[in-house]
Amino acid sequence: MHRSCCCGCCAAAPWVLVLLFLLPCVSGLPFYNGFYYSNSPNGRNPGNGYGEGLFNGVKLVVETPEETLFTHRGATVTLPCHYHYEPALASPRPVRIKWWKLSENGAPEQDVLVAIGKRHRSFGDYQGRAHLRQDKEREVSLELWDLRLEDYGRYRCEVIDGLEDESGLVELELRGVVFPYQPPQGRYQLNFHEAQQACEEQDAVVASFEQLFRAWEEGLDWCNAGWLQDATVQYPITLPREPCGGLGLAPGVRSYGSRHHRLHRYDVFCFAAALKGRVYYLEQPEKLTLKEAREACQEDGAQIAKVGQLFAAWKFHGLDRCDAGWLADGSARYPVAHPRPNCGPPEPGIRSFGFPDPQSRLDGVYCYRPR
Repeated sequence: MHRSCCCGCCAAAPWVLVLLFLLPCVSGLPFYNGFYYSNSPNGRNPGNGYGEGLFNGVKLVVETPEETLFTHRGATVTLPCHYHYEPALASPRPVRIKWWKLSENGAPEQDVLVAIGKRHRSFGDYQGRAHLRQDKEREVSLELWDLRLEDYGRYRCEVIDGLEDESGLVELELRGVVFPYQPPQGRYQLNFHEAQQACEEQDAVVASFEQLFRAWEEGLDWCNAGWLQDATVQYPITLPREPCGGLGLAPGVRSYGSRHHRLHRYDVFCFAAALKGRVYYLEQPEKLTLKEAREACQEDGAQIAKVGQLFAAWKFHGLDRCDAGWLADGSARYPVAHPRPNCGPPEPGIRSFGFPDPQSRLDGVYCYRPR
C-alpha cells in the first residue's frame, strides 16, 4: 500500500516531535500552535534512553523573579526564566517551552511563543517582537522588543519534559500614569467597549486595578467611578467626604464590582506610558479655534497632543505651563508640576476647562512631536 512520506515517518517513529511545516499531512497526532506532538508508547525518551521513571524522585523546577519588572514603552525587555532538576541530571534532556500572557478580563489567554530546541515560533502581535533567550544553560527567558502599551501584564513560562511540566509567572509593568477620562458628552456616558476606545484615542489603554491602586497610593483622588481593564467599576478616594461614599468610610479604592459590558455606563480610568517624544505649548500671535490649533501643530512639524500624552509629559518630563491649550479630543487643559498662585489648586496636576465650543478661541495649543 502506498504511504505518503510524512505519514510513513509518523508510523516509523511515533515519538518524534515534528514541526507543522515539515509534516503537513500528519493525522491522528495532537496539534497545538503549529507543532505536532506524540509521546513514545512506553514513555521512553529516545534521546538519552531515560523514560517516565526518570521522574521518580527527580523534580523539575522552574524559576522566575518574584518582583515586578518595570520598563517603558518602546523598550526591549527580558522576562527571566530558568529551569533545573533536583537532584541534578548528568545528561541534558530535550524540553518544550511555552510562553503565554494571562488574561485580565476573561478574554482568551494570548499565546506568545513556543519552542523545541532551537526552533521557536511567536504568535499574533508578538510575531517579530518575541525571541527565546538561551544564553545560559537551561535558560528559557523571553525577550520582547518594541514594547507596546498593551504588553503589560502577567506572563507564564512553562517547561514541559515528557509528562512533566512546571511553570512560573513574570509580571511586567510599564512606567506610566493613570488618569480619569470622560468624553465631551459628560459624566457616565461610556460602556466598557466605548471606554476602551476612548482610552485608545488618547494614546492610552484602560488601566488595571493594580495601576489604579498604585496611583491611589501616590495620591490620586477622584469621586467619579470608572471602568478598569477587568470590567469592574471603581474609584480612588484619599480624602473621604460626603458626596464620595460618606465620611464614615476609610480612604481606599471603592468598587462597584463587575458591570455589564454594554448596558452600564461610567467614566474610565486610562493608563498612559512614558513618552519617547516631546509635548510642548505652541503659542500663536492670534487666538486659535480647534481646527486652527490642529493646523498650527502640523505647520510646526508636529501633531496636536492627546490627553494621555499631556499627562505623561507632566508626570515624567515635568511639563509645567499655566496656559490652557487645545488638545486633540477638543478639551482645554494645562499641566502644573509646580503649583503657584493664580495657577489653580495647590496640588500638582492637569487642570481642565472641559470641552469649549470648537469655534471658541484659545491662546495656544499643546503639540506632540515624536522623537
